[in-house]
Amino acid sequence: MKRKFSFLFLLFALMAGTVAAQNTETKQAAPQQENNVWVPEKVVPVAEHYDGGQEAMYKAIYEELSYPPMAKRHRVQGDCIIGFTVNEDGSTSNFKVIRTQGAGTGEEALRVAKLLKFKAPGYRLDASIPIMFKL
Repeated sequence: MKRKFSFLFLLFALMAGTVAAQNTETKQAAPQQENNVWVPEKVVPVAEHYDGGQEAMYKAIYEELSYPPMAKRHRVQGDCIIGFTVNEDGSTSNFKVIRTQGAGTGEEALRVAKLLKFKAPGYRLDASIPIMFKL
C-alpha cells in the first residue's frame, strides 16, 4: 500500500514539474506590447523598408486603426493577415486579405494597410503583415 502511495506521489510531482516548466516557456514567448501597440515577436521582413522600422510601422497602423462596430459588438478578437506587393519604387499593390477574424476586421485591416508608405527597396517584394484586433 505504501508503494502505491509513493508511486502516485512521485507521478504527481513529476507531472506538476512539467506543467510548471511549460507555463514559464509560454510566458516568455508572448508578443511584445508597448504603449497599447501590439508588435509581433518575430521581425516582419517588409518593416525594414518602412521609415523607422517595425515599431514605427505598427505605431502608424494602430494610430489609424479603428475597431469595427460589428466586431466590437460581437467581441471578435484576433489577428488578420494582409498580403501585398511592394514595387521597386516603394509603391504598393495587389492587396488581399489572407486571414480574417470576420465582422469587418479584414476590411479594416486592408484599409489601414493601404495607407502604409514604404521606401523604395529597388526590387519587387511580396509581403504580408499581421494586424491584431484586441479589445
